[in-house]
Amino acid sequence: SSFAVRCATMRNSPVKIGCVSAFWGDTAEAVGQILRVPDLDFIVGDYLAEITMSLLAYAKLKDPHRGFIFDFVKAFAPHLQVIAERNIRVVVNAGGLNLTGCRDALRAAADDAGVKLRIATVEGDDLMPKLDEVRALEPREMYRAAPLPKRLLSMNAYIGARPIAEALDAGADVVITGRCNDGAVVLGPLMHAFEWRDDDYDLLAAGSLAGHLVECGTQCTGGLFTDWRDVPGWENMGFPVAECSADGDVVITKPADTGGLVTPATVGEQLVYEIGDPAAYILPDVVCDLRDVTMTQEGPDRVRVRGARGLPPTPTYKVSATYVDGFRLLGTLLIRGFEADAKAERVGEALIARARRLFADRGLADFDETSVEVVGAEAGYGAQRRVQSAREAVLKVAARHPNRDALALFGEEIVPAGTSMAQGITGIFGGRPKPVPVVRLFSFLVPRELVAVWVSLDDERWEPALAGGVPLDPPRAPAPRMERAAAATPSGATVEVPLRTLAWARSGDKGDKANIGVLARLPEYVPAIAAQVTPEAVKAYFAHLVEGEVERFQLPGMHGFNFLMHEALGGGGIASLRYDPQGKGLAQMLLDLPVRVPASWARGGQ
Repeated sequence: SSFAVRCATMRNSPVKIGCVSAFWGDTAEAVGQILRVPDLDFIVGDYLAEITMSLLAYAKLKDPHRGFIFDFVKAFAPHLQVIAERNIRVVVNAGGLNLTGCRDALRAAADDAGVKLRIATVEGDDLMPKLDEVRALEPREMYRAAPLPKRLLSMNAYIGARPIAEALDAGADVVITGRCNDGAVVLGPLMHAFEWRDDDYDLLAAGSLAGHLVECGTQCTGGLFTDWRDVPGWENMGFPVAECSADGDVVITKPADTGGLVTPATVGEQLVYEIGDPAAYILPDVVCDLRDVTMTQEGPDRVRVRGARGLPPTPTYKVSATYVDGFRLLGTLLIRGFEADAKAERVGEALIARARRLFADRGLADFDETSVEVVGAEAGYGAQRRVQSAREAVLKVAARHPNRDALALFGEEIVPAGTSMAQGITGIFGGRPKPVPVVRLFSFLVPRELVAVWVSLDDERWEPALAGGVPLDPPRAPAPRMERAAAATPSGATVEVPLRTLAWARSGDKGDKANIGVLARLPEYVPAIAAQVTPEAVKAYFAHLVEGEVERFQLPGMHGFNFLMHEALGGGGIASLRYDPQGKGLAQMLLDLPVRVPASWARGGQ
């Protein structure tokens, strides 16, 4: 076939890509650690999240020379000479809202190190200059159908990997992007190295999956793993390395002599992180079908991943905009003594009632939203709470209000609680709380033709020829293959065990949605999970948190399920008043769900 002929001409040896950053604030030590990997081809880093774009927008408003991730320059500067000597190329999305500023800062660091680097930038994701054109489209929010807010802080399209590949084709040593799809920093180098075409959908899906697995750094090498006691060396966690082949196979590993653990379970938990329907994981370059992905242990800390399938990309780009929606204030107090949890809840209620009385006296409007959570009393568990009475608890009281001065008054009135309310209040963490702006996320779609992407390298600037898209019509399995096996569950005596006996799990967020991926420890456990961990059961378990519907999708290749919970994060992760605004603890909570299984399974020691 033509594909086989092209594969024969592709590079034979795997491309090694090390990831050194999962977010703005990750450890700077990762660069030196990854450089210990022999025959490394690329270093990549993901620095941007929705909240990061709004923070960078604020910074750039105050100083036009800011708006990029300077931590990237700081982390790489000590290693630029070694990177250049080994011909390792770098791809990062650290440009944020000021790509030229990021490029110039890195160039200055390279000059100080006596290194000459060809630095390319990929721009066009920032749609604020096209605000009028966007408004003319009358876009609606993807999840709530709300209209575009009047005043925006930032508005960035998630662009793809082809511009990165073209920059590398042109000889760039470093490629700096703004808001691209997280996995594009990996897919771009693979498209360059293997000459993958825009219609090699299965290969693009495999490369995108490789990017998804490593873009959260140590989350796929044992970080956040369910079986945390099995993970050694937290003090020196190994960052991930993807060894990628021209046929799409990927081996996930990590540097030698580092902490962490690479197994199908640790990598599998990362696969289900922040995904929706695994049959249609929509990215700018390809729509990925992850249902039949398999993972195989090939040696210590080496897992081979294969089985991703691809469909053509859609005709739109996702855009994430941020805007200010009033203000919020959050205060925390430690309370000790008998019935500390009950006292904490009463203090929180009294503080809010007191503020409302003062607001009324001054003609101020009521709160938009309030939240009282008692940490230590399992407040986040709702009806699943097990603690009857705690002797030590942390009260979190939070509120939203359109008026900063109203919240400032609320913050002042929290302080007197130490002498006017419950005995045992030890003080306010961090002093008197102050109001801060509430930054909300607004996600929507725009036609691809609205987003003009360009690459700049040296004195050249060009617009890559980007593939179009087609409306999404993913194939579905003709029948729920995994659930057909429900009758195979052994009969006889049964016992009740927590779900963690049968499965691993990981949770994440997208806007006001949360997902929980559940992976069976053994294939024979799938029928019991399918029959009992239903969307209805999950909805009931999280009734105090989830206001929308719960969907369940299947991952047969991983013997797993993905649960997508709508309206689950209190209005959106970056604006929520909850103590877990991004749903990071939801998987751990679900793993306590009681499941009835054959007694022989429990005796098996799982």
